[in-house]
Amino acid sequence: MSFETKEKDLLARIGKLKTKTYTVETPLLFPVINPVIQPIPPKKIRSEFGFDALITNAYILEQRFQNQPIQQGLHDFLGFDGAIMTDSGAYQILVYGDIQATQKEIVEYQEQIDTDIATILDIPTGWKVTEKHARQTVKETLNRAKQLFKQKTRDDILWVGPVQGGKYLNLVTYSARETAKLPFQIHALGSPTEVMERYRFDVLVDMILTAKMNLPIDRPLHLFGAGHPFMFSLAVALGCDFFDSAAYALYARDRRYMTETGTFRLNELDYFPCTCPKCTKTTPKQALELPPKEREVFLAEHNLYVCAAEMRRIKQAIRDGRLWEHMEMRAHSHPALLTAVKRLVKYRDFIEKHSPSTKPSGLFFYNQLSLIRPEVVRHQKLLTERYTPPKQAETLILLPQTQTKPFHKTQQYKQIMKNLKQQTTETHTCFYAAPFGIVPIELDEVYPLSQHETATPLDKETIEYVANRTADYIKQANYKTVMLINDPQNWNKTILRAVRKTCRQKQITLKTLNLKKAITTKTENPN
Repeated sequence: MSFETKEKDLLARIGKLKTKTYTVETPLLFPVINPVIQPIPPKKIRSEFGFDALITNAYILEQRFQNQPIQQGLHDFLGFDGAIMTDSGAYQILVYGDIQATQKEIVEYQEQIDTDIATILDIPTGWKVTEKHARQTVKETLNRAKQLFKQKTRDDILWVGPVQGGKYLNLVTYSARETAKLPFQIHALGSPTEVMERYRFDVLVDMILTAKMNLPIDRPLHLFGAGHPFMFSLAVALGCDFFDSAAYALYARDRRYMTETGTFRLNELDYFPCTCPKCTKTTPKQALELPPKEREVFLAEHNLYVCAAEMRRIKQAIRDGRLWEHMEMRAHSHPALLTAVKRLVKYRDFIEKHSPSTKPSGLFFYNQLSLIRPEVVRHQKLLTERYTPPKQAETLILLPQTQTKPFHKTQQYKQIMKNLKQQTTETHTCFYAAPFGIVPIELDEVYPLSQHETATPLDKETIEYVANRTADYIKQANYKTVMLINDPQNWNKTILRAVRKTCRQKQITLKTLNLKKAITTKTENPN
């Protein structure tokens, strides 16, 4: 296997995965192909919709078609000239409790049909299960994972090592660590379908990142059953390189029309909010009047167009360094998604560690969610661990952020410093600014401290965050005097209270001056 990363943002990566016959680009969505009931031919899925890979079920193939896929070869049998991944029948175990095949038989069959990416017959944990049962699924899945390397006979097929444990994160941790010791080329998170069906995307965040933190970072991660395009950006941002979805076809069967922000019943629509080739040629009323099979195909094709378009948007967002903005926008599609994004505060250090330090564009900060961003976390970490104020500086001059950047090149800054007559070697200037907190003047132009835009007025949580970071900075430094230029119009009294409390605790002198007065009045001794 060859997996090469080309672009990164958050935990997402645009990469190239080379299989034995095809090279595909990640992040990659595998449309699920049901070989028995399939509304869109696999050949069309590639030629018209642009999907270079698909996933089908080896167990269903073996049960319904037996030797035919072996004799023809899987690619010819399906009529698909891209990469093919096969699932093992584990989902059928989750639904029905068992299947009529063994691990050894499924491994052999996947080799015989000449798939590109194959999956062991793991035991899904499921949702409504006890921890005891979950532990048994982890144990048996690990046993089968180890057996694979004695059972397989080919080295040109990429094998997937699933991680089980479900909502029991201690078991997910153990499963990931033990599976990581085995020479799988790809890993997958098992048992997420029921979590997503219940819209517990916050639990999904825990499951994905627990697995991600305990697997080799250089191995691709697959998310089984990702489902709806409104959560694709979240999955990709968390480091899922692959995922599969049958929702495009299942929703069509149920007369459901996908958009990138939600789903409608076909009979609820007067207009199609989409410009795909299907929607521009008809109306919802006309689509409802189609014969059932034609209507199902119409909806399945539209849904697939929506999935493909969202994947392209996500890839462009990664390339532009704006995946966070895209994910945050999608998160406002549903409260459960927004709850999931807020959950990222728990993993902000891990996300920061593996996020790029520079990007090709500036950043947009909208509200308190931006405080979780890797850039904000990184700045505070570096400021605390690696930054030291000038040794000769005895007085800290604290100025508020300005609308334009860099702050120290603005007319407001120049006028204030001229009026204060305090710019000497004994003084040191810093800015209190959202969302980063404290910005020392000598770092003012370092990316991304001047390469961002922040929405105003600031929310309460952001103001409190900046106030707390300002207080932390003063606690850490050794100034004898703090001169605060207070901006009550934009910051209320929050900054003033935080600085005053810290100065009292450290027993250092605090001088304050209102921003308007500092701009218009010359003074050498503010109170």
